[in-house]
Amino acid sequence: MTSNDSTENSNHPDPPLKVIYSGRVQGVGFRWTCQQISRRHDVRGTVRNLPDGTVELFADGDPKIVFDFLAEIESEMSTNIQNRTISPAPETVSVETFQIVR
Repeated sequence: MTSNDSTENSNHPDPPLKVIYSGRVQGVGFRWTCQQISRRHDVRGTVRNLPDGTVELFADGDPKIVFDFLAEIESEMSTNIQNRTISPAPETVSVETFQIVR
């Protein structure tokens, strides 16, 4: 898996974050897996399939918890993820839990 983080140094941006995953990430339970993993982390956000075959995830919460959450997703789905792009979310996450957007 390759990574394309939008930060210019080793520091991660503070949440909320927008993550785009590409690879074989649709039709394999990716969104469901993200939701299940979120139950073990105190994060808020959404995950949805995009028309171009990628998956878009928004995550908000304590920065360490958010990055632990993302690391667990990437570990669990490593065979499906070819690339990820992390950037600051353009707006705050307006949900109280982590949920799948259809």
